[in-house]
Amino acid sequence: MTQSFSLDLRVRVEAFVEAGHSCRAAARHFGVSDSCAIKLMQRKRQSGSLTPARQGRPPGGSKLVACETFLIQIGEAEPAITMPELAARLLDEHGIVAAPAMLSRFLCRRGFT
Repeated sequence: MTQSFSLDLRVRVEAFVEAGHSCRAAARHFGVSDSCAIKLMQRKRQSGSLTPARQGRPPGGSKLVACETFLIQIGEAEPAITMPELAARLLDEHGIVAAPAMLSRFLCRRGFT
């Protein structure tokens, strides 16, 4: 994923456009793409802010969140269970298909090793 442009550059592009220049002229002047300058000004008009939007997937959207207590109980009751075994139990008892690596990351975030 690419980095967002700095807030300093965003402010300078906005000031250039507000001074009467077009978005395309501002893009050429500051060395950014036309769409960047246009979208930046659209963002300013719609939200009133020049700060970049959050990138990436929103947190908490995992399908495993619904079975968190089940997974933690199994992890505490059977600390030697393997991730493929845990994936099979999850499928049998809850009907949720999960890759072993996904289960491992989920449990590591909750303090299991």
